[in-house]
Amino acid sequence: MGIRSPQGRCMRKLLIGFAVVATVALSPASEARTPDYVVSALARPVQVKHDIGVASWYGEKFQGSPTASGEPYDMNRLTCANRELPLGTRIRVTNLQNNRFVVLRINDRGPVIPSRLLDVSKAAARSLGFVGAGLATVRMEIVPPASFSIPSIPPATKRIAF
Repeated sequence: MGIRSPQGRCMRKLLIGFAVVATVALSPASEARTPDYVVSALARPVQVKHDIGVASWYGEKFQGSPTASGEPYDMNRLTCANRELPLGTRIRVTNLQNNRFVVLRINDRGPVIPSRLLDVSKAAARSLGFVGAGLATVRMEIVPPASFSIPSIPPATKRIAF
């Protein structure tokens, strides 16, 4: 499949589009405006570090309060509190009762209750399906920073129109 063939041109367009999306999503300046779910779609869990325990959620009472990372708590973002992992770490959390999962960013310290593994935002609890119950048994897995390897593309002999 050469670059001059229709399939090659299509593949080149896909790779260039992917490179643009990856560059924007991973640039430091875009971190603040990149929605959590976009980064979550690009993330892959690592099986090396995982833990199972009880998660609870916190919401309205703490809305707008500063978190350990310095940012204000937003119950509508996909974030959580953990005592041990570094702030900014992304984790995949799976509700073991219904197998629903979500990728969260650690931005706070907690939970205060020693027997609990995580405190998640209300949005995360909603995604995991335990807002009404208040607690859920979950598995937590560290998600590595996304690393992309864009294959090199030989220069085209013709100009490609997008």
